[in-house]
Amino acid sequence: MFFTGKGGVGKTSVASATAVRLADAGKKVLLVSTDPASNLDEVFGVTLENHPTAIPAIPTLFAMNLDPEKSAAEYRERMVGPYRGLLPEAAVKSMEEQFSGSCTLEIAAFDEFSRLLGDPAATAEFDHVIFDTAPTGHTLRLLTLPSAWDGFMSQNTTGTSCLGPLAGLQSQQKLYQESVKALSDADTTTLVLVARAEGSALREAARTSEELAELGVRNQHLVINGVFQAVDATDSYAVALQQRGSAALDAMPVSLNAFPQTIVPLSPNGILGIESLRCLGTVDAVAISGSADKSGEKVDDLASLSDLIDDLVAPGHGVILAMGKGGVGKTTVAAAVAVAIAQRGYDVQLSTTDPAAHIAAAMNEERLPNLSVTRIDPAAETAKYSAEVLASAGANLDSQGKALLEEDLRSPCTEEIAVFRAFADAVAAGTNQIVVLDTAPTGHTVLLLDSALAYHREVTRQTSEMPEAVENLLPRLRDPDFTRVLIVTLAEATPVHEAAALQRDLRRAEIEPYAWVVNQVLSSLPLTDPLLKQRQTHEQQYLREVHEELASRAAIIPWQRQPPTGLDALEKLTQCNSSALPR
Repeated sequence: MFFTGKGGVGKTSVASATAVRLADAGKKVLLVSTDPASNLDEVFGVTLENHPTAIPAIPTLFAMNLDPEKSAAEYRERMVGPYRGLLPEAAVKSMEEQFSGSCTLEIAAFDEFSRLLGDPAATAEFDHVIFDTAPTGHTLRLLTLPSAWDGFMSQNTTGTSCLGPLAGLQSQQKLYQESVKALSDADTTTLVLVARAEGSALREAARTSEELAELGVRNQHLVINGVFQAVDATDSYAVALQQRGSAALDAMPVSLNAFPQTIVPLSPNGILGIESLRCLGTVDAVAISGSADKSGEKVDDLASLSDLIDDLVAPGHGVILAMGKGGVGKTTVAAAVAVAIAQRGYDVQLSTTDPAAHIAAAMNEERLPNLSVTRIDPAAETAKYSAEVLASAGANLDSQGKALLEEDLRSPCTEEIAVFRAFADAVAAGTNQIVVLDTAPTGHTVLLLDSALAYHREVTRQTSEMPEAVENLLPRLRDPDFTRVLIVTLAEATPVHEAAALQRDLRRAEIEPYAWVVNQVLSSLPLTDPLLKQRQTHEQQYLREVHEELASRAAIIPWQRQPPTGLDALEKLTQCNSSALPR
């Protein structure tokens, strides 16, 4: 069984609970994580490595952590090492960064998968093998293209950033083919789509489902995790949360209705320990109200978003970036900040990639005179960039070579680079106004530009060909008086730890985040529903981690009864200060 879904939906919890249930039924089970930030060790209280480790409390359950980052680092050194001392340092640095992106990690993760999938002997002793992270459709398509193995990769090094990883993996062709065959065998493999009762998570599940079905992975099951039912009908926040979930489920993509479904109620606490895994899927209000939590004392004196605005506008111009993983609310944070700054009389441009565009539409209808809203269209930017690459790198390729290049251009890296070029132009506008963006490159993309520019200078000894916006982008992003980065997250384990990884990437690119914004916080709300009060207590450990360990400055946004999708709702996010938050 493969468990897949966007970050923060509970893949590890659901996969682990499934493994425990099967093992309790007498089956011999192997649970595998390829997540670089895996918390299986914490969940089971056992130190895991890259081989099956027995879980002492359940004799038939074994677990292991595979490390795709380690595999990617080893692969990167195999590819770059022979050139050290032969090429200029700038060229070697550029090569290293080429192999540091998400696509290299994606292929390395599948390399780890393949050792268990493609070799039946590797898992012959187990009745069930459970993976809590599944390969993407892009990975499977790329690895099944015959042209990936015809020598094209070793002969052509031009094109986009995903081309390199496959070059060193051709020796694995047979193993990969067997792995893909196992994935598409409905008699042996089930793909479990994990989502929450939220529109974005359900849409992501539908997209993943359709993409993998096209590749023959059709035996699918839908798990909707964290579905909330109010216990105290007098708690307006609890009632609103239940209504939001119901509305999302009512609007669920039609394609998902075809699959068997499992509804998992919202857990009052984090899922740690075997007993909590056994209880996942049940809610006992009495147990909730009486259960103990080890989260510690409440974290007080946290700033609100409004407390950041004065300092954000102090330079009078520049760029404010809202960064974070999907689903944490960075578009909402960017829009709220833009509105607050515009209402102070500054000339503001909000640039968004929000596909729903309802926030932008609401603000345009209200006609804030000094706030302009633009949209960077990832699809349009990617199509433009892909056409340029096909016209240049693909000009002299045969049909198989072009097929591989076209597939490569459908990767996440292509969109990242294409949007990055539009992003450079948007940042340049911050020289004479305040620009707020919810679109930002990853630290890897910034470093890729850095190494490419260094290599360009090494080879050409002149920079006259570089557009001004690109040439000045790195100094602007690294200038704290020009660029202020807001890292947006939620008070939950996965979003906080993914945000910490983002911060490490940014610092690697010499960009220091200005502040963290923790969205949808329950801590300050006057809750009476017992389950939500328990959640309120549980989130304290993640607020403390952000406040005391990760962020130089942190602010919170309380959970809102109504989604902040209009101008009035956005204003409310920055109208209250920390002392006025309800207790």
